Amino acid sequence: MRAYVVNEYVHPSDLRLVPDAPVPIPQSDEVLVDVYSSALNFFDILQAQGRYQIKPSFPFTLGAEFAGRIANDSPIPEGCRFRPGDRVFGSTQGCFADKVVAKCTSINALPDNLTFDQGAGLYLTWPTSYEALVGRADVKPGETVLVNAAAGGVGVAAVQIAKALGAMVIAAAGSQSKLDICKQYGGADYVVDYTKPNWQKEVLQITGGKGVDVIFDPIGKIAESLKCIAFKGRALVIGFASGVIEKLPLNVVLLKNVSVVGLHWGLYAEKEPSRIPLVWKAVFDLFASGRIKPVLYSRVYSLEEAMEGLHALERRETWGKVIVHVRDEDQKAVARL
Repeated sequence: MRAYVVNEYVHPSDLRLVPDAPVPIPQSDEVLVDVYSSALNFFDILQAQGRYQIKPSFPFTLGAEFAGRIANDSPIPEGCRFRPGDRVFGSTQGCFADKVVAKCTSINALPDNLTFDQGAGLYLTWPTSYEALVGRADVKPGETVLVNAAAGGVGVAAVQIAKALGAMVIAAAGSQSKLDICKQYGGADYVVDYTKPNWQKEVLQITGGKGVDVIFDPIGKIAESLKCIAFKGRALVIGFASGVIEKLPLNVVLLKNVSVVGLHWGLYAEKEPSRIPLVWKAVFDLFASGRIKPVLYSRVYSLEEAMEGLHALERRETWGKVIVHVRDEDQKAVARL
């Protein structure tokens, strides 16, 4: 099978597609999946270089999100609800390949109304944004939500979910083209360029001087954003895509009665597994209602072009979820749906 195999830490631009990599062998709790589409993530770039907290043993295959079908020759672990041919999406190590193994607990059924390209980027992004806004910030209709890096995968999902919750959304990004994406695909009410000096004053003007009730931040701009947060506002710490872990001015947190709230969705599998199916049901219901939908970058890369896609992601040229199309759908299988 084809796969991007990492034998030593290198920049992704130095990786080459291996045409005859061995097919992974499922463990007792795993299934074998034919990968149709994979999603690119910024942490893939870090992992290839040994700069990410998850460091698989060499050799390992890069990639963490996929959509595909349970392979016809896959073993089915006891208690697993999936069968050969089922359409699934999920997260596991090694998704930049023709085949991957995944635990049954790390995959979901792909809804019939979503394509494999759409499904490949669901597993990490959408539950993160939903649980942050609903489970942690408890966003209410009529509140104002500021979404930083709002054109990115997790950001544009947060914009859509906040709108579906009845909030007024201010989307912040670093270029006019990305701000246009926030309006066109996210449905943001207002957009703000946070590369401009004193951009927070524009946010305060939009909110009539009150400030925003909720800050959703996946990049490390909480400290800047506290300048335009409302009294009793909630600041959601989602990640540090900028590469800098912030030091917050706690005097502002004190004087404005601000809550700083973290969200690490990956920890729920260990700490609160009962919450996971509830979040997915809510997300699927929103998809079915048409109030949210996956947003994919305008260029879909082939598996041969996957490292080119990571380079574009690293240069921050992309928006939405960046997808690698691994194989075309079997039209006979489509006819059976």
